[in-house]
Amino acid sequence: MMRLAIYITLACFVGGLAVRADEQFPVLKAGSETYSNVTVTSVSATDIYFTHAGGMANAKLKNLSPDLQKHFHFDPKQAQTVELQQAENKVKYHEELLHPSAPPPPVTGIVKVRPSDVRAADLVWRTDLPGALKQARSDEKLVLLDFTGSDWCPWCIKFDQEVLSTDRFASYALNRLELVKLDFPRHTPLSDDLKQANEALVKKFKVDDIPTYVLLDANGRELGRQVGYVAGGPDKFIVKLDGFNRH
Repeated sequence: MMRLAIYITLACFVGGLAVRADEQFPVLKAGSETYSNVTVTSVSATDIYFTHAGGMANAKLKNLSPDLQKHFHFDPKQAQTVELQQAENKVKYHEELLHPSAPPPPVTGIVKVRPSDVRAADLVWRTDLPGALKQARSDEKLVLLDFTGSDWCPWCIKFDQEVLSTDRFASYALNRLELVKLDFPRHTPLSDDLKQANEALVKKFKVDDIPTYVLLDANGRELGRQVGYVAGGPDKFIVKLDGFNRH
């Protein structure tokens, strides 16, 4: 629709002259056509637009008498340029109707997000380790497990506020990590299935204290862990995770 609007605009107004609104003629002759009770509404480089006794019409300036052409400042060269542009625009418009542009191909594969665009709210913390590992293998990422007590453990809450909920950590994690929160709340209800799954993982990874943060490769092999709260903010935690991955 935008292209159609552009073509119509060009056709009507490119090279347009000043509008002679409400100028009236008892009779207007244009080529073989004769109109009566004419009121001019606008004039372009190529056409005059008007109402008449029979309705609305337009006529080519080149078909008017020499006196009227002079009156409406008709310029043959300018009119020819505009008409050529109009013809070209019409061809483009009809080609677009017959052969519309193909939509862009769907985005496939891994879409990398620029770190500068990432906010903490963009991070997704999963609750299922098998799904996280599967996604990590597909996207060539690592997996970070967060064993936490989100509604009662002060050191868990403090580390979450200072590190895991920061934009700095988000910019690091979004394209590198699948995140899994293994929560053991005291006031927030969990489904029985999720409780059992979390307890099984505590036993599997031999977690004795919370918070504990475990970094895995995409096959579920442990690369390293941090037990308890460690001061230093997101940069110190990122350095530690990178160190786990290098060993």
